[in-house]
Amino acid sequence: MTSKLIVTASQVRANDHVYNGTGRNAHPTFAWETVTEIRSQDGLIVLITGNVKGPHGEFWLEPEEQIEVIRYPAPSAAAAPPAKAHGKHGH
Repeated sequence: MTSKLIVTASQVRANDHVYNGTGRNAHPTFAWETVTEIRSQDGLIVLITGNVKGPHGEFWLEPEEQIEVIRYPAPSAAAAPPAKAHGKHGH
């Protein structure tokens, strides 16, 4: 189940979604951006959204500063695939 949480910047995880205001987009759904990388620099937490090597967004926050995120549950460990039935009769 997806959760909308208020966490401190130091608790943000990769793949969380952070709100970037409405900006150019009038529809607020388009303003949520996926955190792709988290860095610590000069005592601040830097949240990188988008492509790290190309155009991306940055959020610079104090480690204890609160931010609202949308967090999806971690994918469960994939169960072993079912054993394949042999199509041969073994004659």
